[in-house]
Amino acid sequence: MFTDAGSQIHILLKSPVFLACVFSWVSAQFIKTVIKLLNGKVHSVKELLEFLFWRTGSMPSSHSAVTACVCTCIGFRAGISSDLFILTVVFYVVTVRDAVGVRLASGIQAKRLNEVGEILKEKGIYNDFKKLKEVNGHTPLEVFIGSMLGFFMGVAFSVL
Repeated sequence: MFTDAGSQIHILLKSPVFLACVFSWVSAQFIKTVIKLLNGKVHSVKELLEFLFWRTGSMPSSHSAVTACVCTCIGFRAGISSDLFILTVVFYVVTVRDAVGVRLASGIQAKRLNEVGEILKEKGIYNDFKKLKEVNGHTPLEVFIGSMLGFFMGVAFSVL
């Protein structure tokens, strides 16, 4: 009934859908890091590694790339009328809406609150101020480019 975990991991690592998703995420993060390097926004090896593996926001959206990729792969494999494809489309839409709407707005609000908090701290009005995390959302263009990257990665891994 169940096979051992090693063979399951081996099957996962050979899955074209899994590989396409990983490749689209890595590609988006790599492109994002190169853009940051060219713009002089990487100041240390630590920042370089953070951009490569962890940081959110900026061009292109890796979240959009991965969700568009999985959508495309599932569309090719299961068909666009399948329940699984519809689930991936909903997942994509929620992810994109969050990136452009909620996370972008939250990041802008946190940045403004941090500016006000720093001013109040400097004036001695609010000495216990602790900075809020500024979550980086995406512009529509960053999401579009990430989505196109993911779509083309999904097509490549599905057709080739």
